[in-house]
Amino acid sequence: MDVVGHGRSAHAAALPVARRAERKDGVVVLSPPGRGAVRADLEQVFRTSYPKVVAVAARVLGTRDEAEDVAQEVFLAFGRSSVPAGEALGWLSVAAAHTALNHLRSGRRRASREEAADGGDAACPDVADAVVTLDERRRVRAALARLPRRQAVALVLRHGGLSYAEVAAALDLSPGSVGTIVRRAESALRKELNRHAPSD
Repeated sequence: MDVVGHGRSAHAAALPVARRAERKDGVVVLSPPGRGAVRADLEQVFRTSYPKVVAVAARVLGTRDEAEDVAQEVFLAFGRSSVPAGEALGWLSVAAAHTALNHLRSGRRRASREEAADGGDAACPDVADAVVTLDERRRVRAALARLPRRQAVALVLRHGGLSYAEVAAALDLSPGSVGTIVRRAESALRKELNRHAPSD
């Protein structure tokens, strides 16, 4: 999955993060920063971690738009947290994986977005190939959503580019156990795919 750059779009995405969310009559309302405590290091953490957070969410969701929505949620929560700056990337990566999995499991994903993104690929020579590829991606994401949460998060983080040590730190595991958890997750994912394989 492509990593988002630090260009104007990434900076623009940071703007809502600098405000505080509160609920009024069941609706989330963004308030100016002066009304709530926002971390002083938020902008710096955002600049260094945003591409990785989007990449982790995109691994789960498959679209950059939805991954950026997840990143917004995650940075908004981080902005109100007391997570030490040195642990920010791990915390944000785990939060991105959990939030993206929640989106998958709750059915809030919009399949039409994915179809529009994939369907417009002019480089694809065959419509049938595009349909098969899209269906396969959906099957993998559905299987991922059925895995035990810890396995799914470990798998997403590892395949999202975090090292074994980073995954271990993020999930509070011993570094030696990460490989085992990831292998079990991969095996469980394969079993889920086989169990729900389309019949010919």
